[in-house]
Amino acid sequence: MAPEHKAQKLPTIHQLFGYTIGFSHLLDEIAIGVAVIGLDRKIVAMNQMLKLLTGFSQKESFGVPCRHILRSSLCVQNCPAFQINGKSGPKCIETDLISKDRQLIPIRITFALLKTNSGKIVGYLETVEDLRPLKKRESGSFEGYSFEHIVGKSPEMGKIFQILPSLAQSESSVLITGETGTGKDMVAETIHHTSDRAKGPFVKVNCGALPETLLESELFGHCKGAFTGAIENKAGRFQLAHNGTLYLTEIGDLPFSLQVKLLTFLDDKVIVPLGTTKEIVSDVRIIAATHRNLDQMVAEKRFRKDLMFRLNVIRLHLPPLRERQGDVRLLLDYFLNKISAQLGRKTPELSKRALKILLAYSYPGNVRELRNFIEYTVNICTDDKITPRHLPAYLTDPSQAAVVEVAPPATAGIAAESEKQRLARTGPDQPWPEIEKQMIIEALVKTGGRKSRAADFLGWSRSTLWRKMKQFGIRG
Repeated sequence: MAPEHKAQKLPTIHQLFGYTIGFSHLLDEIAIGVAVIGLDRKIVAMNQMLKLLTGFSQKESFGVPCRHILRSSLCVQNCPAFQINGKSGPKCIETDLISKDRQLIPIRITFALLKTNSGKIVGYLETVEDLRPLKKRESGSFEGYSFEHIVGKSPEMGKIFQILPSLAQSESSVLITGETGTGKDMVAETIHHTSDRAKGPFVKVNCGALPETLLESELFGHCKGAFTGAIENKAGRFQLAHNGTLYLTEIGDLPFSLQVKLLTFLDDKVIVPLGTTKEIVSDVRIIAATHRNLDQMVAEKRFRKDLMFRLNVIRLHLPPLRERQGDVRLLLDYFLNKISAQLGRKTPELSKRALKILLAYSYPGNVRELRNFIEYTVNICTDDKITPRHLPAYLTDPSQAAVVEVAPPATAGIAAESEKQRLARTGPDQPWPEIEKQMIIEALVKTGGRKSRAADFLGWSRSTLWRKMKQFGIRG
């Protein structure tokens, strides 16, 4: 049951929070409906968005029970105030409300406790999200060549487009497999943003980017004094992803000891931060991704078989670009238009020779490599038409392929090379790691050694760029 409120007089904002200056203005800046509610479940304050949604003013709603303002079936049958306590965490429920002008509006309510610094419960915070735009999108027409920001018209992508809506509505764990650059991150985000968790956080963790000790703290959090340097409590990514989705990329790189802790969470939905034995419940959906062969890793006892079963409830395999017949041309046009618009420039046309070269290439780096080609080309092309001279040199003249010696220049702390060397890349018949190395060098030169921008240019996180630079011996 909800805590009893013994005071006869409705609490003021000052009594609840200790200050009033700017509070109403702060609430009005929030883009979803917000209400502050006393322990007796009467409204103390509400923001402009909730006033617009319900049709009731602050004057009409102040001191009135919340159920008389939202007028939702949830208020009568399943009020969240009776379901939460100091240990359960916030409660998120989809329902509807009846506005003052008698409109039935689909909403998502999140109900949380308001506490003082000492932990005393003083009221509730209620957020109300209008789901009408999401409902319209779900019932809208389906475009055969795209789903959200994923583009493709090949039969392989058509199958993926058909299954994505069902995946989004499921709460089961998803394992996304596929080569590097096939779009696993984008698919994971799409599943989240088209699911019932869309208003919750989407938290991404690269399991191969941090050493084991740091990764454990990053995932599960830690308490003050748990280890040297732990000067304060830190919430882990599982807690930060509460009511949302936790995306574990490069799951094949997850250390064996942490595989056990992840398995425990998948079974019990609880985590235990470092330095404590206290269990914390977290409502999180897990999406994992890898370019590795997990079945082989299980056979080699490098990945837990039971964890593989728990993650592999739904498996989605993304085909490499070379197997997506007809998609290369579609993607070329898509990225040409998109990148040109981002740069505020007119979209250049691909000449017949340039198009022929791009269509004939095998794209070992898949969609990410194709996008990098187009971004490179649009940046250096000052004409209305892209010709072969605007393409990376190794696409048009494999004889220019060379191994670039990387050394710090006298005037900058980044890897440097001559213009001819910068354009001379590994030929298309060479392994992908050699091509990837040259892409990193080009990105660093292009961005003046600024690694954050170079990582954005390559479509990676900063930690991934650092790791690959170390792998290839590129000094920065």
